[in-house]
Amino acid sequence: MAEERMHAIVVGAGPAGSAAALTLARAGLEVVLIERGAAPGAKNMTGGRLYTHALKRLLPDNWAEAPMERRVTRELVTFLTEESAISLDLKSTRMGDNSYTVLRSRLDAWLAEQAEAAGAMVASGVKVDALLVEDGRVVGVRCGEDEMYAHAVIVAEGANCLLPRQAGLRTREIDPHHIATGVKTTIELPRQVIEDRFNLNPGEGAAQLFVGSPSGGLPGGGFLYTNQESVSLGLVMTVAGMQKHQVRPADLMEAFRAHPALEPLLAGGKVAEYSAHLVPEGGVHMMPQLAGDGILIAGDAAGFVLNLGFVIRGMDFAIASGMHAAEAVIEAAAKGDYSAKTLTGYEQRLRDSFVLKELAFYQRVPGFIENTPRMFGTYPALIESILTRMFTVDGTTEPAHLASMALTEMNGKASLMQLAGDAWRGVRAL
Repeated sequence: MAEERMHAIVVGAGPAGSAAALTLARAGLEVVLIERGAAPGAKNMTGGRLYTHALKRLLPDNWAEAPMERRVTRELVTFLTEESAISLDLKSTRMGDNSYTVLRSRLDAWLAEQAEAAGAMVASGVKVDALLVEDGRVVGVRCGEDEMYAHAVIVAEGANCLLPRQAGLRTREIDPHHIATGVKTTIELPRQVIEDRFNLNPGEGAAQLFVGSPSGGLPGGGFLYTNQESVSLGLVMTVAGMQKHQVRPADLMEAFRAHPALEPLLAGGKVAEYSAHLVPEGGVHMMPQLAGDGILIAGDAAGFVLNLGFVIRGMDFAIASGMHAAEAVIEAAAKGDYSAKTLTGYEQRLRDSFVLKELAFYQRVPGFIENTPRMFGTYPALIESILTRMFTVDGTTEPAHLASMALTEMNGKASLMQLAGDAWRGVRAL
C-alpha cells in the first residue's frame, strides 16, 4: 500500500547512488541504498581520478576527509608508437585541489558511509532483478523473492544496467560505437619509488593519458594514475572496434605494460588487482529518457561520461546527477506527486548544471574520436618521425627547414588535406 512505501529506493552504491541517498536522507526522506556487491566499493577495483567540484558541493564541510590518494599536480598526454613516446608534460601547483587520484573501493565505501550517517539505510549483497510496475508506474524493486516498495526508484547501477530498458526509458539497443571496454590493473609500488620515478613531491600525483599503440591502432587509449602506494593502469577501447578487429584486451594490456616508456616506471611492481568493465562514451547520443513515472536514471546508467582525449571524467558527473535526481524526488515528495511530469524536473536541473551543458557542448567529440583512426596510428608515427629527424645529428644529413622536413616525413603517411580536415573537425569538436 502507498502509506507503507518508503520515499525512495536507490539502486547502486557508486558515487551517483550514494550522492542521491545522502541528499534524500539529509532532507528527512526515507531511503534505502541497494548494492549488489558484498559492500559498497567491493565491485569497483583499481582507481580513477576525481574532479572535486561536485564532491565539494555534496559535502562542503568534510569533502577533504574523503579517502583520496594524491593531489594531481602533473598532467601528461603521451603519443605512443611501438618504440617511442612523445609527451606534453605540465607540472604545476596552480591547479590547487582541482583533482585527486582515488581508489574506488575506498571512495565508494566512504560515500556510502556518509549516506548512512545521514539516515539512509544501506543494503549490501542484494541484487535487484526487476522493477515492480503497477499501472505503468514504477513502485519498487524485486530482489529474488523479496519485494521492496517506494514512491520513486533512482537507478544508478552502471552502464550495463537493464532496469532503464524494463522501465521503457531506453528503447533502443546501445550502439557499440558508444560503449567501450575498460581493462584496469593496480600495480603496487613503494611510495618513495612512485615519487622518484614520476618527479613528485610527497602527496603529489600524476595523471597520464596515452594515445596510439596502447589500443593497437583502434579508437581508444590508455591511462595511468599514481596512488599513494600503487599505480592504476588501464586501457579503454570501443566495443565496435574490438568486434571489428577481433582483439583481446588482455593481450593489448600486456603489450602496454611492456612498452619501453612504461616498463621502467612499473619495474618491480606487484599486480594487486585486474578487472574489466563497460564504459559509456556516447554522451548525449546514448542518453536514455531520464525520468518516468516513479523512476529516474543517474550516473553511468544515463551515459554521463565525458572523454575528450586529454581529460576523462565520470565521477563528478555521477555525483552531480545523483544529487539532482534526489532533488527532483524531494520536490515530488513535497507535492505528493511522483509522476513523470514532476520528476522530469530532474532533466531541467541537469540542463541548468554543468552536466548536460558540457555533454551537449562536446557532443561531437565521440564521433570525432571514432571516425579519426589516423589519431591512433598515423599521427603518433608521424610525430615520432619528425622529432627523431629533428634531434638526430650525424654530420652527414643535408640540412633542411622544419617545414620541408615535416613534408618529407608526411609523404606516404598523411596528406596535407587529410591533416587539415582532421584538424578542422577536431577544433569543431573541442
